[in-house]
Amino acid sequence: MSDGGDGEHDLRAAETLARWLDDRFLDPLLGFFLPGVGDLIGSALGLYVVVVAWRRRLPLVTVARMLVNLGVDALVGVVPIAGDLFDVAWKANRRNVRLLRERHEARTETAGDWLRVGGALALLTAALAVPVAAT
Repeated sequence: MSDGGDGEHDLRAAETLARWLDDRFLDPLLGFFLPGVGDLIGSALGLYVVVVAWRRRLPLVTVARMLVNLGVDALVGVVPIAGDLFDVAWKANRRNVRLLRERHEARTETAGDWLRVGGALALLTAALAVPVAAT
């Protein structure tokens, strides 16, 4: 698998997105000024890093960890004020870019990996449903 061209561009774009959402506090600000909807927007934007991981064929367990990071961010982020403060500290997008960067060679997937992915997707779906239901 090559890291040239588009792959490197995707990685730089993921790092830029994480910098804006987490280091420049766009994610918590969206949640603060647009309760519920802002958290949903932040989570949707954060899915870009997961898409990059998927395209790079990272192990499914890594993708699951990324989805769990986003799910926790969205679920706790929906709590007014406290959730926004949590977003400042949690930095789900930074965590996900670090996973993307630190990734080692892909290994064979196991049934446990698939269970983790299913659980992570269920958590992310529930976390995204909370802001929608709240609005």
